[in-house]
Amino acid sequence: MRTSHRLLSCRYRWKVQTIPPSPKLKERQVSQPKECWRGQLIHYFCPMCQRFCLKAGFVSILLVFLTGLVSAQTADVWTLERSVRYALDHNISVRQNELNRRLAELTLKQSQLSQIPSLNLNTAYGRSYGRSVDPTTNQFVAGSYDFLSATGSADVLLFGWFQKRRTIERNRYSLEAAKADLEQLQDDVSLNVATGFLRAILAKEQVRVNEKQVELSVAQLNQTRQFVRAGRLPELNAAQLESQVANDSASLINAISNYNSAILDIKALLNLDFDVPFELETPQVSVQDQINLGSMNPEMIYAEASRHFGAIKASELRIIAAQKGVQAAKAGLYPSLGLNAQFGTNYATTFTEITGITPGTPELTPAFVQVGDSLIFPVYQPGFSYNTRRIPLGTQLDNNFRQTVSFGLNIPVFNGWQSQYNVRQAKINQLTSELNRDQATLRLKQDVYKAYNEAVNAIQKYQAAQRAPQRALHL
Repeated sequence: MRTSHRLLSCRYRWKVQTIPPSPKLKERQVSQPKECWRGQLIHYFCPMCQRFCLKAGFVSILLVFLTGLVSAQTADVWTLERSVRYALDHNISVRQNELNRRLAELTLKQSQLSQIPSLNLNTAYGRSYGRSVDPTTNQFVAGSYDFLSATGSADVLLFGWFQKRRTIERNRYSLEAAKADLEQLQDDVSLNVATGFLRAILAKEQVRVNEKQVELSVAQLNQTRQFVRAGRLPELNAAQLESQVANDSASLINAISNYNSAILDIKALLNLDFDVPFELETPQVSVQDQINLGSMNPEMIYAEASRHFGAIKASELRIIAAQKGVQAAKAGLYPSLGLNAQFGTNYATTFTEITGITPGTPELTPAFVQVGDSLIFPVYQPGFSYNTRRIPLGTQLDNNFRQTVSFGLNIPVFNGWQSQYNVRQAKINQLTSELNRDQATLRLKQDVYKAYNEAVNAIQKYQAAQRAPQRALHL
């Protein structure tokens, strides 16, 4: 008896998917108001939560997710092109690399302008107290006076074993490498945005699939309950479908969580505020219009990519820049010839000139002249006063103007091993650049082979999915 009951239950359980509803049941379903699947989901999910010892707050989370999904439909629509363009303008990494490129431009400009003679001017104004040397007469004076001095110097490198020229070439290649880095980063950001965009679209489609699955499970549960009430199916079938509704509901919540996570990731790539409404527009893509991978192989793709890949170009340019840096460092080991010119002038309030003489009363002096034995004549000196004035500022600056021109030969004999250190450091930088080039090449080849295999597998899965419905129709 137990065996027959078990077989009967199995038979009815098999007929859950095959027994069509009766016409009366259809009329009963039509006459009843059709409940929204979300309401049915909550209606049937709550008993299952209690049955499986889940927390009551889980249902509230489900309501929040479903409400957020519905409200997201009214958000601003973003296309793939708009997302990529916005990311290139606002992504933090792109903006940082743009600053690096501008810094490389400034470095190149500074090295180019270093070929121009340097000119420096210096001026000072002050007051001196006590015994000091008058800067205009080079004589000791006691007292206080005001002074003004102005000096200038100019230096130019006549020959330095092309050190500045090699430095300019190094900075020029460094600038090109910075541009290549920026292009590579822009490509990476575009690819990451496209990948995140696709991930979000797939997550969105998965939400729709899970919604349909929940609708189907709820409809099957309603139909099975009616069969159970009619006595055509055992209660076990309804319990199994309740469990299926709970599982499908959990899958829906997981899909919604994945969709929200994908939206947050793409907002982070765009440097967009997380509270900004965001909705993706699904692009129309025809698979038949894509590249046929059958006519290509990974080596061909790698050879083509290595000529245009920004990271490879940047590493090659940095190797050349490092070589120029070694040449510039070696030039510092040899003597250099330079030209120096200096000029200056000064002014002091102690520098005066006589403008006239005013005669006065003769003055008796201690001296005398004796004539014979008895005649003594006193000696008088003429009395007069000098009229002086302070020499004007312009006159002093013009009279005291001086110039000096000199040639200088700088011979590095011993400077704390600085020149040797610069050379060896430049050689290490060159070796580092070569290793970075090899690493970028290896990474590119790995990415090409990995992407090729993933593309082939995706195409095969797509073709198999296309053939599956056709085979099902022929069965």
